Amino acid sequence: MTTPQPPTGRGPEDRARLAAALREARHKTGLGGTEAGRRAGISQSKISKIERGFLLPTADDVAALCRVYDIPDDERPALFALITGLREENSARLIFARGVVGMQQRIAQLESSAMVVRSFNPIMVIGLLQTPGYRRVVFGVPDSHQLSPEEIEEGVTSLEARKRALDLPGRRFVMIMTEGALRWHAGSPAIMAEQARAIAEASLRPNVDLGIIPWTTPIANFPHGGFHIYDDDGVHVATDVATTIITAPGDVATYTEIFADLEKAASFGDKAREHLARIADEYDQLAAQS
Repeated sequence: MTTPQPPTGRGPEDRARLAAALREARHKTGLGGTEAGRRAGISQSKISKIERGFLLPTADDVAALCRVYDIPDDERPALFALITGLREENSARLIFARGVVGMQQRIAQLESSAMVVRSFNPIMVIGLLQTPGYRRVVFGVPDSHQLSPEEIEEGVTSLEARKRALDLPGRRFVMIMTEGALRWHAGSPAIMAEQARAIAEASLRPNVDLGIIPWTTPIANFPHGGFHIYDDDGVHVATDVATTIITAPGDVATYTEIFADLEKAASFGDKAREHLARIADEYDQLAAQS
């Protein structure tokens, strides 16, 4: 009787299988993550994320690691089958509103494992800076996949837990938003005034560089949406219906270059807080008129 083969390249179990196989192969060589990365042309931080299942490697990454770890030729096809299936699944999967908690948990893992997180959003407050009131409005927006009140609160709680990454030692966060992100009037003037002041308070953290691109600043670079860069290893990009983690080095480099241009246009420090205070005051005035 033929023993059925386990499915390859689908779901979290296969992601864990691939991570474990590469981790064990490295251990057998006696190589540390830094030396393994040097020989493979991959950063140590990316190897760590791959081995913990936080990032999917590319096929080229797997090929390089097979070479460095001297993985036998007859074992390599199984690894390539895993990564091919997992990346196809990752490209095809749509994460709708009802998958919000699981996605928040995965993002939290990436945020806590990265030493430098760079984030940009032109239309929404960056997740790590959102107040609970603002989050409830974001998660509660009606659509074809509307969340229940319980799911909304679970999503708010999971996002709140992500803030712990801000307190981890040695981490640095560079977060840039356009003024337009705070001009999307979420819920009420009171919610928005509170949100603007919460961002200003977070900007006082020594490990947070908060940038605001005011509407008065001319811009020549127009990213198509928000994104987050984890070290130089991966980029999280989301749309209304789908989300993905990009790991191809050339694509990551493109987002890094875009972010560098955005940094040049943004106001940081006291200047950013002046813009935030102005926006909060204007929402206070709007609340007084209502």
